Amino acid sequence: MRIENAMFPTMEQATSFFGGAENGPFVMANLLKFKDKAEYYDGSDADLSGADAYARYGKGIQACLAAVGGRQVYAGPVTGLMIGDVEELWDMVALVEYPSLAAMQKMLSSPEYQAIEVHRKAGLAGQLNIRTSQIGS
Repeated sequence: MRIENAMFPTMEQATSFFGGAENGPFVMANLLKFKDKAEYYDGSDADLSGADAYARYGKGIQACLAAVGGRQVYAGPVTGLMIGDVEELWDMVALVEYPSLAAMQKMLSSPEYQAIEVHRKAGLAGQLNIRTSQIGS
């Protein structure tokens, strides 16, 4: 199994993800890897860690999620690995529930989200986003 963290989906990934049939609520599992130091495009806040920059994003995302009927289900640091093997663990896991693909797209294109994404870009080295659906749905 090859694992590759990324910051953004490829065009093919985005088309496949958002182009499928709408099937209602889902939970996105976010496996997050932070930069050692935040990297803002304007060079500001160079003393912040990547985790601190991402925390700024985390504070702002709550209102963005609520505006489209979504919510953060869980967020916490990765503290160990019991089964399997990876070269490097992720730093944090976040589970986010969305009512629909359309709601997620609406949030991502909102001015409020665009305003806070700078902190996500500054703090993240990469991530995996895994869409899940509830068994029996």
